[in-house]
Amino acid sequence: MVTIGHALRGVLAVLFSSWFAAAGQGSLLVWRDMALPSLDGGTIDPALFEGHPVLVVNTASFCGFTPQYEGLQALWQHYREQGLVVLGVPSDDFGGQEYEDDGAIKSFCTVTYGIDFPMLARQEVTGANAHPLFAWIARQAGPLGSPKWNFYKYLIGRDGRLVAWYSSATGPGSADLAAAIESAIAARP
Repeated sequence: MVTIGHALRGVLAVLFSSWFAAAGQGSLLVWRDMALPSLDGGTIDPALFEGHPVLVVNTASFCGFTPQYEGLQALWQHYREQGLVVLGVPSDDFGGQEYEDDGAIKSFCTVTYGIDFPMLARQEVTGANAHPLFAWIARQAGPLGSPKWNFYKYLIGRDGRLVAWYSSATGPGSADLAAAIESAIAARP
């Protein structure tokens, strides 16, 4: 006998599976044809990211979370030989906490924290003018996962799908983040 509860669960399962399938559409193409202006000038080749787990972080130089750069650099150094790419995306979207000049951002990151992981030029990460990467992240993570402040972290798997996201309060040394990174490294597309 099928009850209303069973029927409703079945309908919800179909709706949610359809939503998740639609949300994931195009995820394998996330890096293709995306302009990635480099903090160093020029562009970053999107091929650098295809097939690699990527930790995308919206950053800022004058934020209370700015010391997380040290942990991000440590993650990069620890996991890059295993395929992880850390990608910093400086933004002034929250509290006016970023330099206006990319050269000043680069100098700050290099001198203060020894950053050598790839970084984009300063970008908008929220709203109608968000960089296409963050527009894609917003579609994948939904309203709760869109960045609400600096140093939100987004882990994209080797297959180009958003694996997990973390708020600013989750530091780079978090056991949860490390476990997710290790799982993404171990996964094969």
